[in-house]
Amino acid sequence: MCGFSGIFNVNTGSVSDIVARMNAAILHRGPDDGGIWEDQEVGLALGHRRLSIVDLSAAGHQPMQSSVGRFIIVFNGEIYNHAELRQQLETEGLAPQQGWRGHSDTEVLLAGLAGWGIEKTLQACVGMFAFALWDKHERKLTLARDRMGEKPLYYGWQDDTLLLGSELKAIKGFAGFRGEVDRNALTLLLRHNCIPAPYSIYKGIGKLEPGHYVTLPLSDIPLAKVTPPQAYWRLNDAVKKGLANPFSGTPTEAIDLLEAQLLASVGQQMLADVPLGAFLSGGVDSSTIVALMQAQSMQPVRTFTIGFDEGGYDEAVHAKAVAKHLGTQHTELYVSPQDALAVIPQLPSMYCEPFSDSSQIPTFLVSQLARQQLKVVLSGDGGDELFGGYNRYLSAKNVWSKMQSLPPVARKAAAGLLRSVSPSTWDRFFQVSKPLLPKRLHLSTPGEKAHKLANVLTLADGHQFYLQLNSHWSDPASVVIGGEEPKTIFTDSGRWPETDSFEHWMMAMDAQTYMSDDIMVKLDRAAMAASIEGRVPMLDHRVVELAWRMPLELKIRNGQGKWLLREVLYRHVPKALIERPKQGFGIPLGAWLRGPLREWAESLLNEARLHQEGYFHPASIRKMWQEHLEGRGNWQPHLWTILMFQAWLEEQA
Repeated sequence: MCGFSGIFNVNTGSVSDIVARMNAAILHRGPDDGGIWEDQEVGLALGHRRLSIVDLSAAGHQPMQSSVGRFIIVFNGEIYNHAELRQQLETEGLAPQQGWRGHSDTEVLLAGLAGWGIEKTLQACVGMFAFALWDKHERKLTLARDRMGEKPLYYGWQDDTLLLGSELKAIKGFAGFRGEVDRNALTLLLRHNCIPAPYSIYKGIGKLEPGHYVTLPLSDIPLAKVTPPQAYWRLNDAVKKGLANPFSGTPTEAIDLLEAQLLASVGQQMLADVPLGAFLSGGVDSSTIVALMQAQSMQPVRTFTIGFDEGGYDEAVHAKAVAKHLGTQHTELYVSPQDALAVIPQLPSMYCEPFSDSSQIPTFLVSQLARQQLKVVLSGDGGDELFGGYNRYLSAKNVWSKMQSLPPVARKAAAGLLRSVSPSTWDRFFQVSKPLLPKRLHLSTPGEKAHKLANVLTLADGHQFYLQLNSHWSDPASVVIGGEEPKTIFTDSGRWPETDSFEHWMMAMDAQTYMSDDIMVKLDRAAMAASIEGRVPMLDHRVVELAWRMPLELKIRNGQGKWLLREVLYRHVPKALIERPKQGFGIPLGAWLRGPLREWAESLLNEARLHQEGYFHPASIRKMWQEHLEGRGNWQPHLWTILMFQAWLEEQA
């Protein structure tokens, strides 16, 4: 896990000093080593910061030059099958003629790119990665990103200057960077909690989309500026291919097949020259990863959990029980509200563009805890999107069908009734009624969900229904001054996946939006802020492709999601330790905004300040803030998005 930066400008002369500043801005991504490579004649420089994980020697130093001197690479991530690729290159006579310098995956990747070319190498790699490759002969710069978007890559032009980096803070190291806020991208932040690729918060700077690469001919700047990225892998293609070739064996055979692939993926991701461990929440996903790690380890796996004393937010007790059963070396830390609140001032710098998934706070805290003992952690992310774990997969189709059967006037009346009861009152009602309710109604935030249901009752289309379920601000362009919401996969039906069910359609949408733009961003930035590498075995593309061969009935059964994944887990962990209502990785942020965060939030949401800055129409924001303070609405998700932008904007000043 590392970070890189780069600049190209044929008129600038030496740019190594600029890249040195850009590199220094991402020191946290690679505190172990750093380097700069420059071609003054071309006007190109590439910088790298290294967190040494595989081949700790100088043989793994970057930027790295190919054996014949033609190619130079800066690379962030891990190629998990690099040993197999090395052997294949040797068999085909494409290994470096003078021999390998070391055993790093960077050297193997570089040899593959030199010998096989871009597309074949990308197809052959199993891993998480982003890289920039310079071809000295052709004067072409290639940027590439992994299939599921685990590693970030920003790039864009400022006049005739090309800037690129693993984080925006590297790009901001260029003194001529204008940094103009893209108000259209800001509308996307309000809807999604994050800014989806290919957009970024800054005009002229974008994110390379997952599964894409772009080759820029820097000898022809006008052409380079308009060269579009190319896809070497698409989730929609994997979905279509998997559904067209469904698994046809018995359920037991399906469990065997998934367990074997997960064991292989976890085993590859356990390879490192430094200590590693895993995050463990005690839920299905993380428990499965830890169980499969422990099954392949002669030593107790090191696992990490943080807990909160607030009721309804603490999963540490469940993680401890799973850890005890598996025999891991478990570390847990109960954090106080003060510990969590102390993280908030760091968030604008940590995430480098506004990002408002509030689980960013516990994710950083558990990363910081793990970093005290090791450099690499495995995470259970991905199980929900691949195997049907989110509550909306279980209820959306039924709710939508029932909604459609009601006349519009009845739906409107039902929406009014749901909104007439405050979220806090709904929460109290569900808490008192909990013993009488079926397990599927044991919700963590029933009041918030009741009001979200009210917002979708009057919609006329199932896809709009899904978009509303996944929206925070339902009409963000009305809040952002001068903002117009741009097209994304949500609003461009030509980019929608072809599936056999509404449930599968939602899962495919989530996997290429929420997963890559929110969950992976959250994990990468939080882990890197603590200088630790996060790996995600569920997102091995072989697991992804296998999951899409599995019929829906092997994922969702008897009103419960992740059936197939659960069955793998139950071979290692007793069912009784796992079975409980789904709980997110959250914090009691709504209550904190009324309490210890109130003064901080009030200063950022001050009406005069909002008017002066000129990004938002203040009226609806102030109304929400007042209702939240009075307990008449739980507007925490909406307000947190505004607050994270405001805090980020304050840091830019």
